[in-house]
Amino acid sequence: MRRDKIARRDFLKLASLSLGSIALRPWLRLLELPDFPVAERLGRVCVGMVELKASPDLDSQTVGVQYEDAVLPWIREIVGQKPAYIFSNQHWVETPEGFIYGPYVQPVYNEPNQPVDNLPNSSLEPGMWAEVTIPYVEAVLENKPSSNSWVKFKLEDGLPLRLYYKQVFWVDRIKTDNQGRKVYRINPNYYGGVDVLWAAAEAFRPIKGEELEPLNPDAANKRIEVDVNHQALSCFEGRSEVYFCRVSTGAKYDMYGNVVDKWETPAGLHSMTRKYISLQMSGGTTGAGYDLPGIGWSSIFATGGVAIHSTFWHNNYGDPVSHGCVNCRPEDAKWIFRWSLPSVAYDPGMVDVTVTGEDSTKVQVVEG
Repeated sequence: MRRDKIARRDFLKLASLSLGSIALRPWLRLLELPDFPVAERLGRVCVGMVELKASPDLDSQTVGVQYEDAVLPWIREIVGQKPAYIFSNQHWVETPEGFIYGPYVQPVYNEPNQPVDNLPNSSLEPGMWAEVTIPYVEAVLENKPSSNSWVKFKLEDGLPLRLYYKQVFWVDRIKTDNQGRKVYRINPNYYGGVDVLWAAAEAFRPIKGEELEPLNPDAANKRIEVDVNHQALSCFEGRSEVYFCRVSTGAKYDMYGNVVDKWETPAGLHSMTRKYISLQMSGGTTGAGYDLPGIGWSSIFATGGVAIHSTFWHNNYGDPVSHGCVNCRPEDAKWIFRWSLPSVAYDPGMVDVTVTGEDSTKVQVVEG
């Protein structure tokens, strides 16, 4: 508890500081990169608490516990020793400390970057798109938190502000502290965000323009099929399937096991209407009680902001757990984003077909 209170006090102090003093304050030590385990692949616990089991079986002995944001070496992913009928997914992650149920562990890497010295020009102001390439990085708030936001709730609960592996953000400022460390100013919503953050530059990989170049741009009759029953997504060019991935569509049950329909991914034929390199999602008609910044590679196709997008808060693909959207692994969401129409330019990083009048890819959501 004492550690949380200290963190909260430091964060609240930061909220009252001016931009001009950010490079001179000793508490900038909060921006140092965390000391993660040394391993080729890592796993970040992405739920409140997990049990470590002696074997990949829910009924096996509990040998320990780990809490949210704990980072452990990821040895391998395996199928459970026997079916756990209360879950759809049956995969487990082996760590040096025991086995963790796979959907509760985000696969991550620890890959710090060389910070850039200058930001390229854009149509708005100098800036660049960047993604987090370490398990998580601490962030500090530039101003007082906006009301009813994820930042405000974190600070009120005495929790640190953290940005996670594969989140995507717009970087619009660079500063250097008195120890020569660079920090980036992070705008969680390039299209109008209000909670602006600072974080260690080494945690972010600049996204290059060529990473947005369209895939198979000359292919005819592109379409996407989302199979709700099989929790699968397929991309077609004519009759040829060119890409397949597991997904998580709208949840069918609430936390008490009651059947719900307010989170269902809407069945039928849709068209992509808007696409964003990064988007902050909160509430909406497809659900409530969430506020998530830095969601990468978002392709909206149905009323209420229902989108195909990257996910960093679970690893439960194959199980319907979303608030209506189609959750994808970051690499899958990025491929779909580049392949589907309309294409999105690095600058401004978004497109709205109701404004541009461009053709868009059809999305068929099927059940049964």
